Amino acid sequence: MSKLTPRYVGSLCRVPALCGLIAVAGSPAVGHPHIFVDGGVDFVFEDDSLVALHVTWLYDEFETLYILSSHNLSLNAAGGLDEADRRALVRLRSDWPSDFDGSAHMSIEGEPVPLQWPENLDAQVVDGRLRLTFTRGLDEPVELTGLTAEVAFYEATYFFAFSVTEQHAIVGAANRCIEEVLKFDPTAEDEGLQATLALLNREETPGMANVGALFADRIILTCA
Repeated sequence: MSKLTPRYVGSLCRVPALCGLIAVAGSPAVGHPHIFVDGGVDFVFEDDSLVALHVTWLYDEFETLYILSSHNLSLNAAGGLDEADRRALVRLRSDWPSDFDGSAHMSIEGEPVPLQWPENLDAQVVDGRLRLTFTRGLDEPVELTGLTAEVAFYEATYFFAFSVTEQHAIVGAANRCIEEVLKFDPTAEDEGLQATLALLNREETPGMANVGALFADRIILTCA
């Protein structure tokens, strides 16, 4: 289990059973982002057309404990979830908030592409970390021959910070598509904005609309 850093303290101390584990970590953190999630996006093709994105979220160990505790669930002796608890977690996490904005934001040749509401959510605990996967279908299949698609991995208010860390898959498109991950590389201006956001507390929302997009990792998909 990795070392607890201050960014996790605020969320964990809302759970009394966990506060004792972090008493020496310092005072609760403020600022944005508050939750850090690894993951990525797979591209799903049918009949040479892109039909869906398959999204993965991978929480750190401490956020995993907080999420489980908030649902009155716990890890079993093997460090995983009993099947009944896993199914309960899937049901509970499938109740998406009304302001959910997807984390995966897609465009083709610079034009935004609408995505459907998440479905087929699954939950597993892997090496002490909660892994959520779900599907976001396109409203209509898109034939990508000769086109470039981009998926930006972020949440609009920057409450969540998403990082592309997973090995991605292109399902059903044979070898005609290639992808490239463009990791966020901050400039001095970006670092200044991040410092300003860090001054906001958990109850404050950044005044800049869609601020999370400025710090997004991006996946570029090009099809021949």
